[in-house]
Amino acid sequence: MHNARDRLAPRAPAVPEEDRAMVTVWWLTVAALGGAGAAALLTFLRMRRTAAARVAELAQLEHLVERRAEQVTALSHELRTPLSMIKGAVDLLREGTPGPLTSAQERLLQVAAHQSTQVTSLCESLLIQAKIEAGLFTPRMEKVDVSVVARDVVTAMRPLCAQREQRISLDVPQVMPRIPADPMLLTQALTNLLSNASRFTTTGGSIDVRVALIDSGVAVYVTDDGAGMTRAERHRLFHRFATGRPLADGTGLGLVITKTVVELHGGEIMVHTASTRGTTFLLTLPDAS
Repeated sequence: MHNARDRLAPRAPAVPEEDRAMVTVWWLTVAALGGAGAAALLTFLRMRRTAAARVAELAQLEHLVERRAEQVTALSHELRTPLSMIKGAVDLLREGTPGPLTSAQERLLQVAAHQSTQVTSLCESLLIQAKIEAGLFTPRMEKVDVSVVARDVVTAMRPLCAQREQRISLDVPQVMPRIPADPMLLTQALTNLLSNASRFTTTGGSIDVRVALIDSGVAVYVTDDGAGMTRAERHRLFHRFATGRPLADGTGLGLVITKTVVELHGGEIMVHTASTRGTTFLLTLPDAS
């Protein structure tokens, strides 16, 4: 028999079986969510540490790039000053200022003038490329008539092509819209393409420059009838200190700079070439206006 205390104590109401199941499910859900929250927090902390490490790494890389650009700039300036003096002295000798020259002396001075011009051009290319890579070179966009830029570049290239007995032609539309571009950078890119075409075109060959309107903007074609390139030589293009041919003259920086300039304008550069069948470079410039 139950004693009096048992009879007087209030009894807890009986919990239905369904309610017990719901309580159990609720606690299990809370525990699961708590575990998922902890896992998510740990994942977030790991991602945060990784992101901080990446930011520090990028900052270090940017510092190294800027430092290299400063070194290249200083080296370029240090080289250009004596090169200018050498070039000036050679020009004075070729003019016959100190006295008449023999034919052998004239040939030697011609070689010296050509090589000093090449090294000066290399310094300029290194300087431009270093500034672009360091983000220190921002295009100065203005409304530009690409056909006028192409005509100026072709005119400047005619004396060099005449020395090599090469024919250079220009085909431009009668009406040309102006597109946003940096005229100095665009001149540099086209000069590089034409210099490359002249270098790989034989004596008596031809170079054709064509400016055309396309749906997205303007296209410029530079075609030569030189030796062309094999597939392996094609893959070496647009790499520093690599040219289309193993023993070719030049450093390959011109094409690297040209590709960078075109991409800074939001355009593309493409190459169509075949061994012994010449090469065509095509660059496109969008009309962002």
